Amino acid sequence: MKLKNTKGYSVIQQWLASRNMQAFRFQEETWQHIINNKSGLVNAPTGCGKTFSVFLGSLIQFINNNPETYQKEKNSGLQLLWITPLRALAKDIGRAMEDVVQELGMQWQTGIRNGDTDINERQRQTRNMPEVLIITPESLMLLLAQKNYPNFFKSLHIIAVDEWHELLGSKRGVQVELAISRILAVSCKLQAASEEKPAGVKRQKPAAHSTQFTASVWGISATIGNLDEAREVLLSSLSSPLYRNGVGGEVVVKARMDKRIEVISVLPDEIEKYPWAGHLGIKLAEKVVPIVEQSNTTLIFINTRSMSELWYQTLLTIAPQFAGVIALHHGSIEHELRVWVEEALHAQKLKAVVCTASLDLGVDFRPVDTVIQVGSPKGVARFLQRAGRSGHAPGDISKVYFLPTHSLELVEAAALKSAIHEQVIESRQPMLLCFDVLMQYLCTLAIGEGFKQEEIFEEIKSTYCFRDITVEEWNEILQQITGGGRALENYDEYKKVEIDEKGLYRIRNRRIAMRHRMQIGTIVSDAMMKVRMMNGSYIGMIEEWFLSRLEPGDAFTFAGRNLELVMIKEMTAHVKKSSKKKSIIPSWMGGRMSLTANLGMILRRTFNKALKPDSPELKALQPLFKLQQQLSHIPQSDELLIEQIESKDGFHLLVYPFEGRQIHEAMSSILAWRISQITPITFSIAMNDYGFELLSDQPVPVDDTNVRELFTTNDLIADIQRSVNSVEMASRKFRDIAVIGGLIFTGYPGEPKKAKHLQASASLLFKVFSEYDPNNILLRQAYHEVFEQQMEEVRLRTALERIQQNEIILKFPQRFTPLSFPIIVDGLSRYNLSSERFEDRIRKMQNQLEE
Repeated sequence: MKLKNTKGYSVIQQWLASRNMQAFRFQEETWQHIINNKSGLVNAPTGCGKTFSVFLGSLIQFINNNPETYQKEKNSGLQLLWITPLRALAKDIGRAMEDVVQELGMQWQTGIRNGDTDINERQRQTRNMPEVLIITPESLMLLLAQKNYPNFFKSLHIIAVDEWHELLGSKRGVQVELAISRILAVSCKLQAASEEKPAGVKRQKPAAHSTQFTASVWGISATIGNLDEAREVLLSSLSSPLYRNGVGGEVVVKARMDKRIEVISVLPDEIEKYPWAGHLGIKLAEKVVPIVEQSNTTLIFINTRSMSELWYQTLLTIAPQFAGVIALHHGSIEHELRVWVEEALHAQKLKAVVCTASLDLGVDFRPVDTVIQVGSPKGVARFLQRAGRSGHAPGDISKVYFLPTHSLELVEAAALKSAIHEQVIESRQPMLLCFDVLMQYLCTLAIGEGFKQEEIFEEIKSTYCFRDITVEEWNEILQQITGGGRALENYDEYKKVEIDEKGLYRIRNRRIAMRHRMQIGTIVSDAMMKVRMMNGSYIGMIEEWFLSRLEPGDAFTFAGRNLELVMIKEMTAHVKKSSKKKSIIPSWMGGRMSLTANLGMILRRTFNKALKPDSPELKALQPLFKLQQQLSHIPQSDELLIEQIESKDGFHLLVYPFEGRQIHEAMSSILAWRISQITPITFSIAMNDYGFELLSDQPVPVDDTNVRELFTTNDLIADIQRSVNSVEMASRKFRDIAVIGGLIFTGYPGEPKKAKHLQASASLLFKVFSEYDPNNILLRQAYHEVFEQQMEEVRLRTALERIQQNEIILKFPQRFTPLSFPIIVDGLSRYNLSSERFEDRIRKMQNQLEE
């Protein structure tokens, strides 16, 4: 059927014309595939109408199926299941969809289902599903835990996965893969059942143009490096004989359009020749004020929640005129306050919002005309995503200001410009064989309708994540959830799932079922504590480890307010307003992002132009580069620079691979181990995204005769295991796996278990498995995740192979160099080598070096 000959297309075209809008070619291409019942992945830059490409396609499909009555049809059942990674997106998307439906005069209802949806609304949805349900992966899993859940999907036509690039490569993405495999199977069964109804019983009528009634699957993604693989992961189940039913043809729809992005670096008035991380950004806050004043609305992206708190307070201090028109938004702030900020931003009641990744993503046509990025985003894709939040309407220019937190980040700004021009975008690697997620999923199904293991095994094998699962692994997973596995078979607590007389795997114990429902999800973090004012009003959540360090009377800044801790009671911090001038900014675990491989590659190439600058950023850094060249060397893209410097603190070995903090953490440990095999020596280690430091109290035996051998890939796995405490790292990783897999209960609402108790339980299980079941499937997964994710073994090996091809430059500067200084400072802040005030010591060092 030709799209342009359909009633649905005509209706949508008239609606677009009434708003002075016109469909893009990629949107029409998507609509054509949707009415042909195909599945696919839509790829377009942020702010170019990806949402409407699928949503309007579902409306066209419905109108085509009901050409005369589409405005009268109501209670039509679930037509479009919209899976979104962020709660913050749901309201925006829902509002945009409701506006369209209302203007078309249709009777469709839009529902939102996530952790913020109240129980009454959920019950209404269960009784009568809306035509569009916007849902998070976790809430979708809870839906599959309900009795009679297949009936929710009996009328479903499209499963849409929004922001698939954000879910891909995470365990939440694996949850989505599994959910899709189940919903497709349910859809096929419902179709078969409708076709087998006896004479005289009305059958479910498939669309006239379709050869099957199975729901189609559409992913929506901004640009990523491995687009075809992203499509394959999402649509893997459709390739299975279980679901295809003779119809195939998964497609990628690419928007052939250039999203114009204007990157403007905010240059400091004076370039420090000896930069150190973090402090410069806040000094440039004065330069942010005129940018905010000249714009209608501005998003100020900060990489960490703690720095966002500091920035919010600083802007209010230096620009009191912003009081009431700027706000703070991050994931730990109380839900109602976040919603208020989002609503006020939408209504243009706010001039600026200081935010973290909590506002990275967003629905089209939001009125934000300027973005400020404070500090390097450490990745090209992340920068493009944030830049695209300005000029969000199709055809608009996205304007983003880059504000460095130290001088050298201006090199990253220049590298980002090059990467955007060359379209060098990061890939997201899919996760494989996540057995903890599979255990959780099977228990979820066992709560609801139950499952037959032969059927579910075939469904699971249809997903990309579990396509290589063996029968032995599958049987071990079943044994784990029904009998506790070899090591825990004597404990009834781990025998969760029973097999009934029909061969169905079911959870019948109400207590086990209730505890499982409360724990569905794959994001495992340290225990969070509520923060409440003494009058009972709720402010938000802060990690337990931070609050546990405070004493009553200590002041800290949170949610834009100065607060004083009164007491901690039952996992709640009770606070009051503080008038103290000095307060602590909370820090959250995992706040440091690491440079991506792609940006690292472009960064190394950018240093080739250090002394032949072709951008404002590199021109501004000439004093720093000239000093680096005078004292040592500026590494080129085909070189590895190693500096050896002696100071009063000891002997510093500094290495500059430009591979990112995470790779440097592993590489520095391996190098330290290998050097220690040459001579007995002890190191303290510091690193940043550009390089790492090994500091010792004795000379480091590295020279031309042995330096290349230190970076060999020979015996890499063995050296990783020797150089880092892989058992301890696996034990930490196992905690998360055990929580997701349901071996550890995290506590009831309002009474969560403390992080140390969770770790103690996990450590005990880890030791039991290690001793009595060393081949345990979850134990193997813990070690695998340490090597693949934490140590990034593949990327580490690639980096070492590159270094083997490079020229290694050894230099012996007489004093610290501009490249070495930020790493040295990082080490000082970590190891507290002096009782002197940290900032004072750094300034003194800077002054001495510049004399």
